[in-house]
Amino acid sequence: MRLGLNVGYWSSTAANPARAQAWLDVAVEAERLGYSCVWVAEAYGSDAATVLGYLAARTSTIDLGAAVFQIPARTPAMTAMTAATLDTLTGGRFRLGLGVSGPVVSEGWHGVRFDAPLERTREYVEIVRRALRREKLRYSGRHYTLPLPDGPGKPLHLQLRPPRAELPVYLAAIGPRNLELTGEIADGWLPVFFSPEHAGEQVRHLRAGADAAGRPLTGPGGFDIAPSVPVVGPDWRKCADAVRGYAALYLGGMGSREKNFYNAHARRMGFEREADEVQRLYLERNYQAAMQAIPVEFLDATSLLGPVDRIADRLQAYADAGVGTLNVLPFPAGGGSGSLDAVATLRAAAEACDKAGVS
Repeated sequence: MRLGLNVGYWSSTAANPARAQAWLDVAVEAERLGYSCVWVAEAYGSDAATVLGYLAARTSTIDLGAAVFQIPARTPAMTAMTAATLDTLTGGRFRLGLGVSGPVVSEGWHGVRFDAPLERTREYVEIVRRALRREKLRYSGRHYTLPLPDGPGKPLHLQLRPPRAELPVYLAAIGPRNLELTGEIADGWLPVFFSPEHAGEQVRHLRAGADAAGRPLTGPGGFDIAPSVPVVGPDWRKCADAVRGYAALYLGGMGSREKNFYNAHARRMGFEREADEVQRLYLERNYQAAMQAIPVEFLDATSLLGPVDRIADRLQAYADAGVGTLNVLPFPAGGGSGSLDAVATLRAAAEACDKAGVS
């Protein structure tokens, strides 16, 4: 099992230029420590591609990944161009993570209807792969048609020749059908709120998709399960409080009352009553109460909390659950976003990984 770093949304620190710069310096420390990948997220603040381009110039060996590029934000051809450019700039170090986002961002920010996400994802990935192989783009689907049949457009191919025609494609997926699609068409999975003790059913859906495609889910060079996991130390109960705001945002506010994939995931984990309460409080804008309503058992199950020895004990469970890349999401115990805390967290996670013997 390898370690990665997820720097999350750079926009959360960009209001303070010095702090934002220091946070990006954490990626350089991750490379020095031997981490395998740095991932960058986007929602409706900073975009991931620009930050990844900056990190490409600051690093030389560590992989760089989008976690994730939002499917409604870019055409498949634009994503292929961006991926090819980043892979060229990094000498073949780019990993392409994709996700449909959710109805609030897709429709509210990008003006794209959140309909048929599975079918849209399938078509999107197929077009991106064809473009990266430098095929002339001809495609007739429900959501994408290339070229348009009633105009002057003609099939074009990617002018840039990236180092690799087959870039690793990861999907962010939560629901059962989306997990099956991920196992079928992707090279890796980017889960959030991943719990080794609750992952069996999710992995079964991944395997069902892989089986349907006639491809192995495990083995050398195989499928990569790559969760982003909050890591905080050293007092685990106090550390749990540092993660409450993050968990409440996703379980309570990432989606509508009727369609929140993260809330549904918590319910499938057995936290039905608590998930309902968190969502109710969050949508009523009682954010502090929503944070306190997150059960500590949920936080402990989906995070790595506490001193190095406690984290090391938990890491074996992640390896046993099939995790290939565990992406550290540093959370300062004081609730801030200090880069010094993040560097200490990276070093503690690396030490724990060595102690656990899973690296």
